[in-house]
Amino acid sequence: MDRFRVLMVEDSDADAVLIRRELMRLAPPPEVDHVRNEAGLVAALSNGARPDVILCDHNIPGFGGAQALELAHRRLPDVPFILVTGSLDEETAVAYLKSGAADYILKDRLARLGPAVLEALERTRERETLKRLEEQLLQSQKMEAVGQLAGGVAHDFNNILTAISGYADILAEDLADNPRQLEDIEEIRKAARRAAALTRQLLAFSRKQVLEPRIVNLNDVVLNLDKMLRSLMSESIELKAVLAPDLMATRADLNQLEQVIMNLAINARDAMPEGGSLTIETANVTLDQQYAARHVSVAPGDYVMVAVSDTGCGMDEKTKARIFEPFFTTKPAGRGTGLGLSTVYGIVKQTGGNIWLYSEPKKGTTFKIYLPAVNALPEDIGKPASLEPAQSGGGTVLLVEDDDQLRRLTHRALATQGYAVLEADRGGTALDIARRHKGPIDLLLTDVVMPDTNGRKLADMLRASRPGLRVLFMSGYPDGAIANHGMLESGAAYLAKPFTTEAIVRKVREVLAS
Repeated sequence: MDRFRVLMVEDSDADAVLIRRELMRLAPPPEVDHVRNEAGLVAALSNGARPDVILCDHNIPGFGGAQALELAHRRLPDVPFILVTGSLDEETAVAYLKSGAADYILKDRLARLGPAVLEALERTRERETLKRLEEQLLQSQKMEAVGQLAGGVAHDFNNILTAISGYADILAEDLADNPRQLEDIEEIRKAARRAAALTRQLLAFSRKQVLEPRIVNLNDVVLNLDKMLRSLMSESIELKAVLAPDLMATRADLNQLEQVIMNLAINARDAMPEGGSLTIETANVTLDQQYAARHVSVAPGDYVMVAVSDTGCGMDEKTKARIFEPFFTTKPAGRGTGLGLSTVYGIVKQTGGNIWLYSEPKKGTTFKIYLPAVNALPEDIGKPASLEPAQSGGGTVLLVEDDDQLRRLTHRALATQGYAVLEADRGGTALDIARRHKGPIDLLLTDVVMPDTNGRKLADMLRASRPGLRVLFMSGYPDGAIANHGMLESGAAYLAKPFTTEAIVRKVREVLAS
């Protein structure tokens, strides 16, 4: 047990000696501050040296234990108050306990004092732990609710963005000989790309983005970012990397991990306008049952940790409580979207990890990220090969999409490339078209979420009568998230919205050729 502080309110020096003697039997012995009257108690409660336990006599000249209890609870409501008195009738004792006293000790039975103090401290610690867990749970539930809202908005907005980008592509082809109008169309494309970037951040926060996990070593990720990070820091900021030599691997999306570290480093830089120190540290960590009991959503086990620490301005409790919320920012207007840390939060959670924040005003900030460790060798970090340009194709595609604008756009893009397109606005209509169509259907191109069914059920029903049917799903939600909800098999052909007309044509050709 750590050493604790006791505030003793006792007007009798002889009794104070006896009380102190009993307290000194504890291991380790506490620090004891002794005051004799109301003025002393008020001063002790105001001087910043917060006591862990208050012991008070019942009868003090001009001042009683009941007044002391009221004063103590008004100033320090969470500090246990124990009455130590020569005599006390049962009715008065009950009144003290009802008013919030933790216990009462008679002076002729001071042997009970030590155990009573320890029991009161333990109850206080249990209440504090429970309160902290409740706060963590409420925060987690709030973030989950906001994430559901953000993900839903991003999903619907992706349909709109796909239409905007697609029709801009079509206009660009029709106006290829008009440079002025092509410039205007390019501005539309730029705006759509910026909006798409925002929806990707919202999907990241809501843990509904597409991930490409691989076995990686966090040391390699940090070292690959070193040059870029140093170019982002001012000359007054010292960048240090403290990397564990025997670091275990983890399974995560490399690009997303890089985004996490970049976002945290940029935030750290902005918190140190006058300069300071930025440290990126990695380590192997085992989180035990005791740690998991104090942290909501943490499972015991082996983890790899990456910590990003700065010596900047730090944060107060109100800021820390909202720091991962989307669109919340402490930066001036026009300086960022407020989605950086919410994106970090979503990526870490979707990867199966946890992130914790440690910060105090003027004492800097540390973000600690824990990702599950895996016993495997990391893969080489490489870049994907460039895509070949789309080619014309052929075949019959059954297109099922409940958004009219997006359905017309996709139909036009595929028909232009030589595909025959059958069009349906929902699952029931698609089944009817498939029954009436006498020729082959080479591909089902379907949205995942529709008013009357979902894409997976529709595909299963159509494959029963057309066994060789290929299927390509499309949605504003990623394949991983949909698979987790039982709506799509993991590894199925999938295209995320928003997409360009070139992307949908390329993906259809790829699935038909597979």
